[in-house]
Amino acid sequence: MGKDKLIIGSRGSDLALWQANFVKRELEKKNKNLSVEIKLIKTKGDKILDVALSKIGDKGLFTKELEVKLLNNEIDIAVHSLKDLQTEIPKGLKLACVTKRHPVEDVLIARKKGMTIEKLKEGATVATGSLRRRAQIKHLRPDLNIVELRGNVPTRIEKFLKSDWDAIILARAGVERLKLSKHISSIIDKDIMLPAVGQGALGIEIKSTNKFAEKVIKVIHDENTFAAVSAERALLKKLQGGCQVPIGAFAEVRKNGLYLTGLVAAIEGDVTLSKTLRGSKKDPESLGKKLAVDLIKAGAKKILGEIYKSR
Repeated sequence: MGKDKLIIGSRGSDLALWQANFVKRELEKKNKNLSVEIKLIKTKGDKILDVALSKIGDKGLFTKELEVKLLNNEIDIAVHSLKDLQTEIPKGLKLACVTKRHPVEDVLIARKKGMTIEKLKEGATVATGSLRRRAQIKHLRPDLNIVELRGNVPTRIEKFLKSDWDAIILARAGVERLKLSKHISSIIDKDIMLPAVGQGALGIEIKSTNKFAEKVIKVIHDENTFAAVSAERALLKKLQGGCQVPIGAFAEVRKNGLYLTGLVAAIEGDVTLSKTLRGSKKDPESLGKKLAVDLIKAGAKKILGEIYKSR
C-alpha cells in the first residue's frame, strides 16, 4: 500500500521554511504512513520589501497567496506564524491546528551582551518594523530614536551588523528557531513589552472540507496554546486591529483559568492602555471580546482612530 501524501504550502523565508519543515518532521514522526511535501509560494509581503508594513496595510499580506492555493486544492495545509494570520479567516478556510507555543518575548540585539532597553545610551537609535514595539519602547524611553527595519530575520540581523544603529528588536521565537541566539543581548520582559497577538505560535490553515488534512494535523494540536491565542485573536478582532497597529496581547492558561493581558498604545508611546482579565479556557473568545470592550471604554478607539487617520 502506498503512503498517504500531504502537501504543505510555505513562504520561502528561512523562518517559514523552518516552520514548514518542523511541521513535516512532527507529522511524519507521528504517522509512519505519511509522506509530506513542501511547496514554496511567494506572497505580496515577500515581494514588497522597501515599504514600511504599516503603510501597505495588512489584510493577508503574508497569507493571501497561500490561501488561494488552499481553496484551489493545490496544497493541503498552509503553515503560518500565527501573528501573520489575519483574524478574519476567508470563507471556505479554517484555522484547524495550533502548535505548542515557543517563548513569546521580544529580544534586544545590541552591540554587547547584557545590554537592555533601559541601559541604552541617551538618544540611541533602535530599529524595528513594528508599531507595537515602537510605541512600547517610546513609552519606556521617549529619548530613543526609532528607525524602520524590514526583511526576514537573518537579513535584519545582517543590516544591523553593518549599520551604525545601537540595537534592533526581534521576536525571540524566530531568532531561537533559526539558531541565531548568539546575537541576543537581552530578553525583554513581557511587563515591558507585550508581544504581538499569536507571537511564538504556529497556525495551520486548511480548506474547511479537507477532512484528511484535518485528521492528520490533529496530532500536533496544543489545546492550551489554542485557547490562549483564541483569546488574543478575539481581542484583536473586536478592536478591529491588524498586525500593523500598536496592539499587544498575551494570554496563558493557569490552574484557575485563562488570563489575558491586552495593550493599546499611541505610536509615540505617550498614551498606553493596559488591562488584565481572567476567564475560562472553554470560552476564550468571550474573554478576548470582554477585554477589548474594557479597553474601548478606556479610550482605545480614540487612539486607534488617530493612527488610522494618520495612515
